[in-house]
Amino acid sequence: MPMEKAFVPTTSPLPTSRKAAARAALIDLKEPGRTMIAECFRQFGIETAFLGADSIERLKRDKFEACVLKLAPPAEAVMESARSSPSNSRMIIYGLGGSAHDALKFSRYGVNAIFREPLERNAAVKLVRATQMLVLHELRRYVRIPVITEITVNVLNETRRFAATSIEISSGGMSMRSNEDISTGHAVEISFSLLTLPRVWVRGNVSWRNQAGKNFGVRFDSSDERRRRIKEWIDAYLEAS
Repeated sequence: MPMEKAFVPTTSPLPTSRKAAARAALIDLKEPGRTMIAECFRQFGIETAFLGADSIERLKRDKFEACVLKLAPPAEAVMESARSSPSNSRMIIYGLGGSAHDALKFSRYGVNAIFREPLERNAAVKLVRATQMLVLHELRRYVRIPVITEITVNVLNETRRFAATSIEISSGGMSMRSNEDISTGHAVEISFSLLTLPRVWVRGNVSWRNQAGKNFGVRFDSSDERRRRIKEWIDAYLEAS
């Protein structure tokens, strides 16, 4: 007898798996800033969750790709909870308010970027746009990681040393900010520490300085073997994110 019926599978096809959206925890933020920041993240496909008094426990058990919290003394316990959590130890931490100097008080926790107060929508969107790739884990090996830590800059061939604050770091160099005057071409040796990276020293050259004169970049000396420690830290950071 001819086969007139088409074969019909007895099981339903498996549903297509959907990648979970990245989430940012907004911790103890007040209105209207809380809504503005949430809208900025949502614009780049990042969901937000509002955390309150239970934020420390939530960060221990729930996975978030980023968090935003006020740069004030209570933030230390929250950052400690995040960095000691296996699931959130590499999360991107945004500070709210304060300055880079204020962020240095929490440098051991690796504050990545700051939303300035009073909040301004265009500036907030610009900050999220600049850091979204890390939050979304869409990373490349040339990525620049935003992080705020204190840097000691020794100007070689001069008896001069000054402090700077980091802006971004890559395996090839670092951008930073300082009121000290230094021009392009200067040979320097910088030292700093980052989260799980103990203090490291590396030589480099000032490769650019902006018109305002406070931000400048240092390109690491390719012949300085010590820069390998920086590259290894960045690779581990990206792989764990």
